[in-house]
Amino acid sequence: MPSRILIKNIKALVQTEIEPRKKISGKEMAHLNTIPNAYLIIENDRIKEFGKMDAMPDVEGQYKSIDAAGKFVFPSFCDSHTHLVYAGSREIEYIDKIKGLSYEEIAKKGGGILNSSKLLNKASEESLYQQALERVNEIISQGTGAVEIKSGYGLNTKAEIKMLRVIKRLKETTPLIIKSTFLGAHAVPDEYKGKQAQYVDLVINEMIPTVAEEGLADFIDVFCDKGFFTVEETEKMLVAGKKYGLLPKIHANELDYSGGVQIGVKHKALSVDHLEYIGNAEIEALLKSDTMPVILPGAAFFLNMPYSPVRKMMNAGLPIAIASDYNPGSSPSGNMKLMMSFAVVNYKMTTEEAINAVTLNSAYAMGISDTVGSIVPGKIANLFITKKIPSIEFMPYAYGSNLIDSVILNGKIIF
Repeated sequence: MPSRILIKNIKALVQTEIEPRKKISGKEMAHLNTIPNAYLIIENDRIKEFGKMDAMPDVEGQYKSIDAAGKFVFPSFCDSHTHLVYAGSREIEYIDKIKGLSYEEIAKKGGGILNSSKLLNKASEESLYQQALERVNEIISQGTGAVEIKSGYGLNTKAEIKMLRVIKRLKETTPLIIKSTFLGAHAVPDEYKGKQAQYVDLVINEMIPTVAEEGLADFIDVFCDKGFFTVEETEKMLVAGKKYGLLPKIHANELDYSGGVQIGVKHKALSVDHLEYIGNAEIEALLKSDTMPVILPGAAFFLNMPYSPVRKMMNAGLPIAIASDYNPGSSPSGNMKLMMSFAVVNYKMTTEEAINAVTLNSAYAMGISDTVGSIVPGKIANLFITKKIPSIEFMPYAYGSNLIDSVILNGKIIF
């Protein structure tokens, strides 16, 4: 049946736009359009109209009515960087971190990405799907309406394809908007230690063509950083991916000044992600590009890493997006409201900046800001209604509280 929903008496409708923007940059990130005492009408899967209550048309009785008195309505969170298809957890490594081992030291012990790879290679496609489905349902309940999911724990052609097929199935069986990323170059598997160039050749000559043949990915990603893949290797893989229509995204500058930002910009990457190590050269490169800088506050928190210089980046005129990096080793949470709290507390972002970063800018980092990420007539009706809260600032402030009352995806009430 067609969806026809009227939400009335909204305390404030958040992130509204009449003239839609693709992204929000620099000082503009401190501004957030809201309409107090508002209504919103949904028809089918789209936002039809909205405005102040005193201008609401006489349509009650024609729509399913939701009274949102004392509540806020937000566009759904967009999470542009996750690894939520994985087998099992890695809490023992968490204890190693507490004992003082670094990310690189754990990786050298056979932990980290290689540990997840071993578990994933043993898991069936059905088991991976069921585990991932639980995580998808979890993030929907936490307000996420769109998510990017990466492969990268297979590290061989068969297992990478298995992961990407699971992601495709999630696309087909859940209400989330899902973008798929091929990340065969997430790490170098044990059997290619000392033969990294051969593994790069495998990614280029076997994995990428197979992924493209089945139409399993929207993007290609490479972990371009200290101890992983070099700028030269990254460039080869990005060029190969682009030949097959895979748009670049980059893991960059998490562990050092890797050159990942610059190579991402050179190849018109949609986003460069992590960015704990950012200097003037990286900022200048990004300013000359359409590439979105994406910070991952959960990973920096969990790994006790340096925080990206977000204020410096915004002051220079850059946009910022926030994603969860949901994965078993360095950010075992896809809760975007929590990521927003980390951004406010640890990165000193204002509430308005953080909301812009988890909605419209993170939608841009997935290539979907023309359809979601803000409240605009004609955009997909992906939004959530909060519980009764005093202000938008209460969202990051009450970092441990579930403040979501209702979720609407594709114009349908999910709960």
